[in-house]
Amino acid sequence: MKEMLIFDLSRNGRRGIRFGASGLPSKPVEELVPGRFLRREPADLPELPESEVVRHFIRLSNLNYHVDKNMYPLGSCTMKYNPKINDCTSDLQGFTSMHPLQPESTAQGSLRLMYELGEMLCEIAGMAAVTLQPAAGAHGELTGILLIKKYHESLGSKRNKLLVVDSAHGTNPASAAIANYDTVSVNSNAEGRTDIEDLKTKLTPDVAALMLTNPNTLGLFEKEIQTIEELVHGNGSLLYMDGANMNALMGITRPGDMGFDIVHYNLHKTFSAPHGGGGPGSGPVGVCEKLAPFLPVPVIEQIDENGNVSYTMNTDKPESIGRMMNFYGNFAVLVRAYTYIRMLGAEGVRRVSENAIINANYLLSRLLEKFELPYPKPVMHEFCLSGDRQKKQHNVRTLDIAKRLLDYGFHAPTIYFPLIVSEALMIEPTETETIETLDAFAEALLAIADEAENNPELVLNAPTETPVKRLDEAQASRKLNVCFFGC
Repeated sequence: MKEMLIFDLSRNGRRGIRFGASGLPSKPVEELVPGRFLRREPADLPELPESEVVRHFIRLSNLNYHVDKNMYPLGSCTMKYNPKINDCTSDLQGFTSMHPLQPESTAQGSLRLMYELGEMLCEIAGMAAVTLQPAAGAHGELTGILLIKKYHESLGSKRNKLLVVDSAHGTNPASAAIANYDTVSVNSNAEGRTDIEDLKTKLTPDVAALMLTNPNTLGLFEKEIQTIEELVHGNGSLLYMDGANMNALMGITRPGDMGFDIVHYNLHKTFSAPHGGGGPGSGPVGVCEKLAPFLPVPVIEQIDENGNVSYTMNTDKPESIGRMMNFYGNFAVLVRAYTYIRMLGAEGVRRVSENAIINANYLLSRLLEKFELPYPKPVMHEFCLSGDRQKKQHNVRTLDIAKRLLDYGFHAPTIYFPLIVSEALMIEPTETETIETLDAFAEALLAIADEAENNPELVLNAPTETPVKRLDEAQASRKLNVCFFGC
């Protein structure tokens, strides 16, 4: 069903609300409002009764895809269900009425929540200290890289290179470039893990750190992480972990125990706060003891004066890299993550990872019949299939498969990433999906594989059941290029 614009539904004279007397002084509007703010023409607003306004937006919401409607199988971009209690706690009046500039003495509950959340994140990742400031994962990466830079500067060491594995998220080299580092790519081996011999050749004296995702974007755990840690630290470099895939590790193993010096967390992924539509996010950064002095200010600290506990935001940190945000991060996301962890407890946090791993391996086993797996199993929380068979034999690309999934009522997984997999389908079911949902998703992909073989035109013309059919991608791409490079 095609939904009309709300302006097209409008009819003169219809009203959903009427305004009574305002109570303002009875003066001409020109005396009350500066002339430069006055409209010269009446506002062209739609006129509808309340019932039609509500129905219009409900219909639009039904056309939209969201995690309350069905699964988001986005590989390396955990999009799990957001428990509604998270929204209830973040909407408590004591939080929503807060102002970032009010006195600390009136914000003790919020400060305590952030302090305790930091302590829990440190325990989960095996870190000594944490900052909650960064607003998202890439912002956390930049924060971590600035900490790396500050650390080496404190030693009088001038290092200008960061090593990034070729399967890394694109934000890794982007964040490095913003911090004025040169990035050097480290190859993956035939198993899809870090090539140790290639790493050895690239660990030169000017390397500041290695950025590593573990498990990596193929869903594979770096089995030689101890060797990697010894090589990196033996070179005087630091070991940074991109924590986007923390959903596979929680409660099972800790980055700090593997030897990582820095790790960023995605609270808006791993810890269940929704991040659809571009935000808001939260990307805290945990560090080992030697990097703690460089964390952004203010640092939330607990003060215990003869049993009287209070919390403060300490800005007296002379070695700090400074602020990463005007205030202190996206607080509502912090409340959601705090709620999530407290509801789960230590045992529940581990069970999340165990179920995520089980779900991923179950779904993979269902799909191996029709899709290629370039790198070996078992996997952790996600896996990366290839649509090469469909492309080579039937000229059906991964992009076509993703579009056809819309007709089956599913959002597509991540496609064409990581770049080391041809025609990549990167799938992460998360722990929150039931076996019935996983089976339905598997059946949809298997059906599309059969269509690619027996009726490829159907897949090539998809989607056919959505309000907007297939777009002219070449034309759209040309328009985007004009916008990006010509504006």
